Amino acid sequence: MKAGRSAQGGGEVVERPAVEAPLHPVTEDPRHIGTSRERPSARRLVQGQGVYVDDIELPRMAHVVFWRSPVAHCRILKIDAEAARGMPGVVMVADGRDIATVCKPWVATLAHLAGMKSAPQHALAIERACWQGEPVVAVVAETREQAEDALQLVQVDFERLTPVVDMETALDPATPVIHPELGDNLCFTRTLDTGGVDEAFAHAAAVVETTFEFGRHTGVTLEPRSQLADWNAAEQRLTVYHSFQAPHMMQDLYARQFDLPESAVRVVCKDVGGSFGIKVHAYPDDFATVALSMLCRRPVKFVADRLESFTSDIHARHHRVRARLAASQSGEILAFEIDDLTGIGPYSVFPRTSAIEGNQVVNLVGGPYKHQQYRARLNVVFQNKTPTCQYRGVGHPIACAVTEGLVDLAARKLRMDPLEFRKRNVIPDDAYPATGASGIKLEVLSHEACLQRIETLMDYKALRAEQVALRQRGIHRGIGFATLIELTNPSAAFYGVGGARIASQDGATARLDPSGSVTVMASVGEQGQGNDGIFRQIAADAIGVELEMVRIVTGDTDVTPYGGGTWASRGAGIGGEAVLLAGQALRANILKLGAVLLKREAGDLTVRRGHVVDAQTLEKLLPFSELGRVAYYRSDLLPKDFTPELMVTRHYAQRDYPFIFTNGVQASYVEVDAETGYVKLLKHWAVEDCGRVINPRLVDEQIRGAIVQGIGGALLEECLYDEEGLMRNANLADYLLPMSAEMPDIVVAHVQTLTRSSQLGAKGAGEAGTAGAPAAVMNAINDALAPLGAQVWSQPITPEKILRALGHVP
Repeated sequence: MKAGRSAQGGGEVVERPAVEAPLHPVTEDPRHIGTSRERPSARRLVQGQGVYVDDIELPRMAHVVFWRSPVAHCRILKIDAEAARGMPGVVMVADGRDIATVCKPWVATLAHLAGMKSAPQHALAIERACWQGEPVVAVVAETREQAEDALQLVQVDFERLTPVVDMETALDPATPVIHPELGDNLCFTRTLDTGGVDEAFAHAAAVVETTFEFGRHTGVTLEPRSQLADWNAAEQRLTVYHSFQAPHMMQDLYARQFDLPESAVRVVCKDVGGSFGIKVHAYPDDFATVALSMLCRRPVKFVADRLESFTSDIHARHHRVRARLAASQSGEILAFEIDDLTGIGPYSVFPRTSAIEGNQVVNLVGGPYKHQQYRARLNVVFQNKTPTCQYRGVGHPIACAVTEGLVDLAARKLRMDPLEFRKRNVIPDDAYPATGASGIKLEVLSHEACLQRIETLMDYKALRAEQVALRQRGIHRGIGFATLIELTNPSAAFYGVGGARIASQDGATARLDPSGSVTVMASVGEQGQGNDGIFRQIAADAIGVELEMVRIVTGDTDVTPYGGGTWASRGAGIGGEAVLLAGQALRANILKLGAVLLKREAGDLTVRRGHVVDAQTLEKLLPFSELGRVAYYRSDLLPKDFTPELMVTRHYAQRDYPFIFTNGVQASYVEVDAETGYVKLLKHWAVEDCGRVINPRLVDEQIRGAIVQGIGGALLEECLYDEEGLMRNANLADYLLPMSAEMPDIVVAHVQTLTRSSQLGAKGAGEAGTAGAPAAVMNAINDALAPLGAQVWSQPITPEKILRALGHVP
């Protein structure tokens, strides 16, 4: 091992070999991979030069707004839009039947989730609206203001229906069935049993159990969901400008839903103001906007406002998990058992489905540990609430909080130090590849190294001593840990095997331009996480040019190779590998051209910093600009049997494992005011192993941002509903978000264990912070409350819940 500060102020990096292989350089002249470099879009964005969907104006463009159901469940009796149609600037008022003439309904299920079901869903509700916020009527006008004015005159008569609000009673015989054709309100169920759970609990020295609750919350991206659909009737071609994560996925969906050939659909994602998984789903108003462009034969723009976003953007994380753990007297974990109930909306979300989050919880509980026995039961139930689906972390925060909460309970019951308890139970670093109790395949992880690193990083012994001293003065501080795994670099096992047309591979095209600069077109886009920055670094090293000579193009299905896009922390591991392969192929072709021009063997040459050079002496022989000049303008100087290929495309799909897991550990230090229930976050630490760190600064800020998002779920964020299924806090005044002044200092360090599934060795890092932070904060709060005989297992952990646990409020 060797340690050192990363360049330009990134977190501390501990380089660790993958099993026995040394941490090797990826390229011959590595200068950029592994260093903190400025992302190419940074200056443009901070100078206000970003181009978001709302910045795009097209000739004859109209705007659409939606009349959304004001209640959770109703039968639509009559729609009177005559007065709205007569308003100034109104182009069209359309209902669900109008839209259905051009857009087919869909059903969001996956074949590998056996028994999963959902009802057909339309772009605009036709007979019933099934959640508050479901779009029912669309008003298209010349301006957004005119559309909003006309919307006020739309009259919808409806009959209220009894909503299904409580997920605990959703399957009761007395509860109405939202979609009678489905037979019940069960979307998906799954059980997993290794077979020895009962015996393990029967012989355990310590059994701990509790019930965990996780409140619904949502993404609240800086840029709301937005799109601009432009149907060219003359060419029979659709162009959609989208704030989205997966352009090729939407290209496929538009083609299928509107009976178009894929070649007739172009999806363009320019700058995207944050996604967090919110923008990786197909929404009803999305399809409706495209349909309206077709019906109006002109461009139509939709930009969600903040109020409608709260009930139309997907929600996530609504779970109740009853869980228990068995341990031996020596502190060995013997078994986990969970019963997870999660409430989704009235429909499964298209096309990734609303069962994936619960399925992930089942797969991930107990993930870091070497126990052999595990039993899990999952029920995913329909509700008349905003649909839920994948949001940053996708099941990880729930699974991690359940796992780590039980681990702390067991350590406390056995009177063991919680860090020591984890050290005894994590899968050893020399035991990989390994299979977890749930059946997950783990290539290579570094739990032991990460635990050792965080103990030193936070000066754990000194912190415990400080905690003891402060308790004697009536100051209640707590330390909480969360050991975690994170699913990244997914193979086709995630969606493809279930029939979803979501690419598991990604592609990159690298082109040497006549000036000697390089253009790289990548199918993984940029939503603020820095993919454009790391792709530039990888390409510069792979090809052998200065960083400034590389231009990155993403987010256009007419230009970039086909690929899956941005989700599941796959940008570096899959998109980056495709860029590396394309860069290597272009470099090889550059050397072939150089060999022809210099009349030398290609093996005697190499590439350094924009030049073909002598491989032995590194003497500069030909600049790339000269290669480009000859290849593009003076082909007469080349042999007739040689054609230079200075534009190459390569694709990469991870096939070795269903997923490539990363791992890490987080620690939180908090102070709880026992009189007010207020939690003060004092400090937070994270040690992350995401494989090769390409840009330390970007990775650190990804982790910090994800930790803040995780803290939001742990302490603040929740979509609150009343007994009628109406969201009570659907605005930024009442929906609480983490603010910078409330956040602690976050210290980040790294261990690097390279995956062998790629040359780059990179895994993902985008979701680990969100996965571990809620568990670490929860455990820290409960550590602070332990001497007072109180515990809180319901997130968000609010002052009211703490005071109730302390017995101060009923």
